[in-house]
Amino acid sequence: MAKLQIFYDYECPYCKKGYEYFIELIKDHPDIEIEWRPVESHPRPENHPPHTDLSCQSYYIAGELGADMTAYHAAMFQAVAIERQNVEKPEVLAKILKGIVDSDKFLAILNSGKYAKQVDENNDLAYEKNGVWFVPAFRMDGKKLDAQGGMGVNREELRAFLAG
Repeated sequence: MAKLQIFYDYECPYCKKGYEYFIELIKDHPDIEIEWRPVESHPRPENHPPHTDLSCQSYYIAGELGADMTAYHAAMFQAVAIERQNVEKPEVLAKILKGIVDSDKFLAILNSGKYAKQVDENNDLAYEKNGVWFVPAFRMDGKKLDAQGGMGVNREELRAFLAG
């Protein structure tokens, strides 16, 4: 079974589009194991808000709480990349995810910092170890597909990448 790592940031409109293409195309590849790796396009201390470290942590919290991850991704991309909500505030994230996760449990885990280190590890894995310059970025069996700055990836590039 092939293992695919996907590096993305909810703040990135190109990642949102790449996610939509991916969800459409992955149906033809049930033999691919997916490993989502949320990263920050502009990690702290870079002065480029919004910082999405809490959004990245939210991915792991949603998984822990048994959320419908398709609904989770859709809500996060809509709120962050499209509506530009202030996801640097935990209460805003809880409101975005209302109906997807239990808000009280979500906030308790987020405020504990349980997944903060995971975000740093993802950023390091993407930028330092895998040479990612732009997201979304895909890594599978030694192959890579990276977004182009200001362009993202297109459906046909992603289709060809998944087909091997």
